Amino acid sequence: MSWLEWFEFGSYLVTIIGLPLAILIFVAEHRKSIRAEDAEIYQRLSDDYGNFLELAIQNSDLGLLRRDTVDDYLNDDQRERAQAMFRILTALFERAYILLYDKALSAQRRRQWATWDDYMREWCQRDDYRRALPELLEGEDAAFVAHIRGIIENLRTVPDTALPAIDPSIRAATETAPDFR
Repeated sequence: MSWLEWFEFGSYLVTIIGLPLAILIFVAEHRKSIRAEDAEIYQRLSDDYGNFLELAIQNSDLGLLRRDTVDDYLNDDQRERAQAMFRILTALFERAYILLYDKALSAQRRRQWATWDDYMREWCQRDDYRRALPELLEGEDAAFVAHIRGIIENLRTVPDTALPAIDPSIRAATETAPDFR
């Protein structure tokens, strides 16, 4: 075999083996970088939620970490701070929704999204947060707003015995609150 034939044979070998191998390596690296990016996004969101909880602890007089709402006992300054906290929380929820939610979720992304969906459901059970939602949702992403409204509707269809006990005076106040369908 001449050198020319060896080079031709080598080029065929590269084409048959090397090119598919390079494509496989590229796809594997691309998937790896997507997983790393997803993990980074989730970690940043989790850190932001942790920062929000620290802020709630620093403002413990607002009672945001209590199961029952204390909105009726807050003064004007505390109500304003609570509203600001709810704005921060809603912005964080919207960012999580936009970055994590998709109709076709991978198993890992589904687990990440389930965590955030649980946070949203937990906060939507609070009467004070639900009362603030109509104003908080103004101008937000339409799909996110629809998701939050779906959570609220789901809470309305769940029997009261499945939800934590709520002070009847607070429940009466929420029943007169505007319905933001």
